[in-house]
Formats: sequence, structure tokens, C-alpha cells
Amino acid sequence: MSAAAPPFDPDLLRRGGVRALRDGPVVSVVLNRPDNRNAQLPVTWEALRHIGDHLDDGVRVVTVTGAGSSFSAGLDRSAFRPDPDSLFAQIARAPDSVADELISGFQDGFSWLTDTRFVSVAAVHGHAIGAGFQLALACDLIVCAQDARFAMAEVTLGLVPDLGGTRRLADRIGRSRALEMCVTGRRVGADEAVRTGLALLAVPGAQLEATLADLVGSLLDPPADAVRAVIRMFDGIGDRSADDQLALERSEQITRIRALSNMLLDQPKR
Repeated sequence: MSAAAPPFDPDLLRRGGVRALRDGPVVSVVLNRPDNRNAQLPVTWEALRHIGDHLDDGVRVVTVTGAGSSFSAGLDRSAFRPDPDSLFAQIARAPDSVADELISGFQDGFSWLTDTRFVSVAAVHGHAIGAGFQLALACDLIVCAQDARFAMAEVTLGLVPDLGGTRRLADRIGRSRALEMCVTGRRVGADEAVRTGLALLAVPGAQLEATLADLVGSLLDPPADAVRAVIRMFDGIGDRSADDQLALERSEQITRIRALSNMLLDQPKR
């Protein structure tokens, strides 16, 4: 596979502190503000949403990583500045409908990672705090280094998680554990993350890049249409009854069998 320049706006990505590279069916997204531990700005979320808006059906895997010593330390502290142009000041003085629309736009910077056309994988090292944690949670799968520290720290600032993290965390580790993490803001290490199902596995930091590459290779091995069918079957699985899940399994399997049958019939006879 050869690396290609995707149709992304380089100026927007630069301002958002994000890099994106496409290599065949894989898009690699890198948070690239290492001097700020990849703290996120509203323009970061705009850049992330922009990437999601410009992916085609040829993309099978999206990876999300962070440059430097941390995955992401969360919201940039400039949001808290006591001046009328800060993010919090803008939201505070906006009418309810405008504030709601503004935060909804921020959420869009995360929600595209749940697109069923591809599998998204976060490789976390160092801090994944607040918005950084929620970005990792937006991905289908999380692998982490042994030094990873996860925290939903918004409550310690008098805030709440608002980037889709509450539902995604509860889906991964259960309501009680998710609630405890969100109301205490405590930090969870790599071993606990694996034990509770938050992360798939934890490896020494020097092995994280190779571990991610191996996982991506495994995700690309099966046929793309079959993988996407499986993703659809797991998407929203907690909202379906057992009977509805069985019906979905039947529907997806019938589609796959017909596709495979047509493929075999189209092969030239020997």
C-alpha cells in the first residue's frame, strides 16, 4: 500500500493540531499538540469532524493516536480564561438553542468514529483525561500502554462529560463502574482498564506502535463486507431485544450467503 494525501484541509488540520494520513484502507489520525499534551480546542473538534466528513467507503480502519508523552490531557485551559471570548464565556451567554447547537457540533467531532463502515482504534499512552478519554471512548477498540491513565475529570471542575462519553463508558464497563468514574473523576490505570473491559490489552510503551499495527492487520484480513456486517450487528446491540438481535443475525447472514453464492456462480468453471 502506498501513502496518499486525503482530501483534507491542511490549514484546518494545522489549526486544530491534528494530522491525518491515508495508507490504502487505513486512515491514521494523530493529535499533534505535544507541547500541550495534545489538549483539545474547539478547532480540534472541527478538524476531527472534517476528517470524518471526508472518508469514503474504501476506508476500513481509522486509528487515533497522540504525539508526544500523552494521548490527550483533555480540554485546553484557554477555555477557562476569565474573558468574554473564552469558550465557556461564549456558551454561558448564548441562548439555550445556540449553546445546544454549539455543543452538538463539538460532539460531531467524536461521533463519526462510530461509523459502521470501518473499525476505529485508539492507541492510548500517558494521559487520556476528560475530552481525551472521551475521544478514546468514541473508538470501537482501545489498546493502551502500561503508563496509560484514563479519567473522566469533568466533575472535578464542576462540569459534566458532554462529548458522548457517558453512554460509551457505560456500554464498555457497566453502569455502576461508569457512574463511579464520572462522579469521582479518579484515574484508572492500564491494568484496571483491561480488567474491566475498557481496553483490550496493555503493553509496554515501546510495543504500543507494533501492537496497533498487528491489530490493524488483523482487522484487514477478513473480507470488508463481512466485517461491516458484524459491526452493524454490534452497533446499538444493547438497545435491541434478544429476538430483534436474532432477526438481525439472520438478515445479515442471508445477505452474506447470497453475496458469496453469486460470487461462486460468477467464477469460470474449470
